[in-house]
Amino acid sequence: MLLVLGRRVSLSFVKRVITHDPVLFSKPILHNFRTIKFGLIHSSIVFASATRQNTDTMPERRPFVRLPTDVYPVNYGLCLKPDLIDFTFNGKLEAIVEVNLATNQIVMNCADIDIITASFVPEGGEGEEINATGFNYQNEDEKVTLSFPSALQTGSGTLKIDFVGELNDKMKGFYRSKYATPAGEIRYAAVTQFEATDARRAFPCWDEPAIKATFDISLIVPKDRVALSNMNVIDRKPYPEDDSLLEVKFATTPIMSTYLVAFVIGEYDFVEGQSSDGVTVRVYTPTGKAEQGKFALEVAVKTLPFYNDYFNVPYPLPKIDLIAIADFAAGAMENWGLVTYRETALLIDPKNSCSSSRQWVALVVGHELAHQWFGNLVTMEWWTHLWLNEGFASWIEYLCVDHCFPDYDIWTQFVSADYTRALDLDALDNSHPIEVNVGHPSEVDEIFDAISYSKGASVIRMLHNYIGDEDFRKGMHSYLLKFQHKNAATEDLWDCLEQASGKPIALVMSSWTKQMGFPIIVVDQEQQGDDRILKISQKKFCASGPHNGEDCPNWMVPISICTGEDPGCTKLKVLLDSPETTITINNVSPDQWVKINPGTVGFYRIQYSSAMLESLLPGIRDLTLLPVDRLGLQNDLFSLSRAGMISTVEVLKLMEAFVNEPNYTVWSDLSCNLGVLSSLLSHTDFHEEIQEFIRDLFTPIGLKLGWECKQGEGEPPGAGGHLDALLRGLVLGKLGKAGHKPTLEEARRRFKDHVEGKQILSADLRSPVYLTVLKHGDSATLDTMLKLHKQADMQEERNRIERVLGAISAPDLIQKVLTFALSEDVRPQDTVSVIGGVAGSSKHGRKAAWKFVKDNWEELHNRYQGGFLISRLIKLSVDGFAIDKMAAEVKSFFESHHAPAAERTVQQCCENILLNAAWLKRDADDIHQYLLKRKAPPV
Repeated sequence: MLLVLGRRVSLSFVKRVITHDPVLFSKPILHNFRTIKFGLIHSSIVFASATRQNTDTMPERRPFVRLPTDVYPVNYGLCLKPDLIDFTFNGKLEAIVEVNLATNQIVMNCADIDIITASFVPEGGEGEEINATGFNYQNEDEKVTLSFPSALQTGSGTLKIDFVGELNDKMKGFYRSKYATPAGEIRYAAVTQFEATDARRAFPCWDEPAIKATFDISLIVPKDRVALSNMNVIDRKPYPEDDSLLEVKFATTPIMSTYLVAFVIGEYDFVEGQSSDGVTVRVYTPTGKAEQGKFALEVAVKTLPFYNDYFNVPYPLPKIDLIAIADFAAGAMENWGLVTYRETALLIDPKNSCSSSRQWVALVVGHELAHQWFGNLVTMEWWTHLWLNEGFASWIEYLCVDHCFPDYDIWTQFVSADYTRALDLDALDNSHPIEVNVGHPSEVDEIFDAISYSKGASVIRMLHNYIGDEDFRKGMHSYLLKFQHKNAATEDLWDCLEQASGKPIALVMSSWTKQMGFPIIVVDQEQQGDDRILKISQKKFCASGPHNGEDCPNWMVPISICTGEDPGCTKLKVLLDSPETTITINNVSPDQWVKINPGTVGFYRIQYSSAMLESLLPGIRDLTLLPVDRLGLQNDLFSLSRAGMISTVEVLKLMEAFVNEPNYTVWSDLSCNLGVLSSLLSHTDFHEEIQEFIRDLFTPIGLKLGWECKQGEGEPPGAGGHLDALLRGLVLGKLGKAGHKPTLEEARRRFKDHVEGKQILSADLRSPVYLTVLKHGDSATLDTMLKLHKQADMQEERNRIERVLGAISAPDLIQKVLTFALSEDVRPQDTVSVIGGVAGSSKHGRKAAWKFVKDNWEELHNRYQGGFLISRLIKLSVDGFAIDKMAAEVKSFFESHHAPAAERTVQQCCENILLNAAWLKRDADDIHQYLLKRKAPPV
């Protein structure tokens, strides 16, 4: 599943909230929104120390118990009849089951479903049908126990259950999704979202990933509606009891987990293609918008053969459908053969979609199609191993996009979108290991976060680099063959990769997956004749400063080293398996620099001695360091300044060296970090000085790029065109938001022409222009923007406007935007980004958004209960505070307003607030002096 995590790559200006997910409400370039969910630990006081253990103040749950194994399913025969007017459904289940152990009860998962009758028929017709005499619902555990008057004997039989349920409006289970017909009539589709634990809301089942079975699905639907499921349709016939209905029967699925089952009933158009290996691919779009499915179709048709070849295992189903769902919580979901998406993660309009949206769609399609093998064909044994599914898909989606669109420079973008984001989150005391023991569904929801996705992807990237592509592919192939149609744990993948590469994979990787955090590598050097001697040590890096406790964990760290002689080539690789070591590099002249971690692949921060750092800095100005290494160097120093290990002034000086920088991703990361700093300094009386710094830094690149795309940009993007379009949007938005007068004037002029229909803004310029005019706008500007929102026919354009509305400055208008967030005009999954936009835009916006969340908590929690959107909402609303007492206030509010699926997020936010406050106390005066001094006339 793709989460909409707050991607770090914030579009242009939409400022990054100090880091998670899923798949991001600042529109990430990368993942518009990445789909993701979130995590859990408990803490009794606001936490300042790196070593304090978390203690629990939340109500204790009964220990979680997995389902008994005395009866298990072999095949589910499932027929569902949804009512799209009354929002209910009737269901009939006939499951072939195997009784392993004679028992008079069957325990299954079941939630929000009423069972009407249940019976068991032993195979072979010798036994009579045995009617269940009781249904005992354990609501907290989402289970039901069916009791029978006598023991069911070992062997096969059929379990028959008639039941009814509700087509809910919670975007989970079997739910209703609201849409408007081309004529403007409001209607509802019936759709599914089962991962992680919501198949039980559609039919009683053994809803655990390791309890696999085959499925025969039939749907009884209005005959003017499209009905889809995992497999192809094998029969359509009139429903005898009502001639306005059809019964649609689908082919038997392969053996699969319940969370991957899907069905959709609604009104859709489609475009169709065929991959070179013969799989039928369809992209389903809202009626009248088939054209907008063509880009995703092109990506999918290229992607299937790429994975087929990479894994050396064919795609096992006859078809795959990709479908855009109006109300959808995540970014997308990899249901086998029927992949569901937010509209913004699938639909591209050649005239009205921006470059970042095209890139996001390509990545999300790549992510979900990778799951068809990694997750669907081979499935994790339990949610503890979720990271394997998501981390792997979050890594290989980039490999796939790099194959389809080499001009996107996507691996550099990975570093800013996933790698640095994961480092930020994992430096907190309230992070968690990649592998987490989880039980209760709310705990499962919590691990859909940046650790499972982005850290997971980052350590797989490091592992791939350590093993080499050939052995990695060999190991992947044997893993998929060995475990196809089965379940596997993390260790099973390590075994296969170890056999393929001959390297100690399990030993190395367990240090990265079983303990939380990562090391900071401290490096010093001395020259001895023609050799360079490096002294390297590791200790745990914490957001509050280096870990100085007794029991400091160690990692097995693959370390690569390059020199100024050939910055793109690794001169030496070592595995650091102890707290410290000394390395000799031969034939390095005294005037050459030495760099650790070329390509920024190893998952760690680096602290160089001042002499080593000094020697690297010219490589930023003259661009001899690779873009990904220029980015990594700056990002490490920024992180060290937040942790109090160096002064923030040092980072500001370094940032000024990026004046010649041409690379989009490097600017994007600089922009994110300056956004964090700007947010921090909004708590001071010299916020304007940091705006001036931002204007000075971004003006030269802004002048160079201008407003119009140059020859070679545009459709189709020429070499560099895609990245230039992203960079122009980023830079103009940054300048506009910071109050750069010429940018503001030009934005207002272009906005006026756009609104009057004289000259429509290109899609890539809309976000920066909208943001700029709103930031410096009045009530008329806001009204115009809301009118544009109402008129927009495309969800992408509505989202684009929703994300920037919070930039408005006047307190009464901020209130108007917050009220709008909960109105009918905003889809439920998008309310979060409107509120987040307000919180991230100004000091006043932050206070107003937090008050709004508290005042409307009941409605918001009810809307997103248990899903990852609640975590996202909390994070966006409070992460930017920088006063100690706010951490206590946030903690206290959530002690009396429980949000079980967001417990860990609340702790991470409180920790971030305290870290911000400490940072401000420590560095505010020095930053102020520096900003004043750089503008002072020379004496």
